[in-house]
Amino acid sequence: MARALRASLMVTCLGDMFFPEVGVSTVRLLRRLGVSVDFPAGQTCCGQPLFNSGYHAGAARVGARMVELFKDAEHVVVPSGSCAFMLKHELPGLLRDRAAREAAERLAGRTYELSQFLVKVLRRTEFTASVAGRVTYHDSCHLLRGLHESAAPRAILRNLRGAELVELPAADECCGFGGSFSVRLPEVSSQILDKKLKNVESTGAACVVACDAGCLMQLGGGLRRRGSSVRAVHLAELIDGERR
Repeated sequence: MARALRASLMVTCLGDMFFPEVGVSTVRLLRRLGVSVDFPAGQTCCGQPLFNSGYHAGAARVGARMVELFKDAEHVVVPSGSCAFMLKHELPGLLRDRAAREAAERLAGRTYELSQFLVKVLRRTEFTASVAGRVTYHDSCHLLRGLHESAAPRAILRNLRGAELVELPAADECCGFGGSFSVRLPEVSSQILDKKLKNVESTGAACVVACDAGCLMQLGGGLRRRGSSVRAVHLAELIDGERR
């Protein structure tokens, strides 16, 4: 019998604090697909908030700890395009110690955003939707522009049983979150979000799907303030097999 693939979940800060259900769905989904999933204790942050705010030394210290925690992982699965991008593309260059940098480079090669892991490693694209009806998809900035990934989540969404993918107008435009950008420039962020939500509602979708907790926070908050019936849902929640 072939040995099961092993994957370590990096749940991310926002996932841990605000979207624990995304982590639960990710683990449930992967285990149902035959993946042996573990959760390294003590994980905190990939360092991206510090990095984006210009505190690169602090980001390196936090990131180096994550590299140490995940050093023995066969695969690292991240339900966030932005955090996966940080681990894969920014963190290795921040570490000055040669051994730490080489460890970060090895980890980068084993790290996958969730939809990429499902499609490119597990070769799975067919799932049953937990939300029936129309769904639409928002491209998060780091997943699209950093990891250059738009095909994997769409391959899953186009094959969904029980749901229909409706393309979102201007799907590749930012939702206005941008990490601390939405805090530093709330007026600009709100205008960007307003345009995005109008496009979401124009699709007639029951939910807007994203692969990043930051986008879900921005989109979900905006939809609730508008009194909209549209839900913001992470891809993992949509395909974890539990009908809602």
